Amino acid sequence: MSITSQGQISIPVMMRRALSLNKYNKASVRLDKKRIIIEPIPDIMELEGILHVYAIKNKPIEEIMRMEKEAAAKAIVENYKKTRQ
Repeated sequence: MSITSQGQISIPVMMRRALSLNKYNKASVRLDKKRIIIEPIPDIMELEGILHVYAIKNKPIEEIMRMEKEAAAKAIVENYKKTRQ
């Protein structure tokens, strides 16, 4: 693999296919000691529905929103208590 004068590299097709990367995908690049790590970033649309197992079903939205507000208030109080110790 070569590096251009602008610091660019080409990822070989075999690796792009293995990671399902194409010109429309994004990837993160990070340095780990003396290695460059390239990891695909999932498309937000691919994440659709992954939280369905946590969904509260058969309740009106108003009830769910009330429950969420109560949970958030409780978490704030617990976090405050931890900082006061």
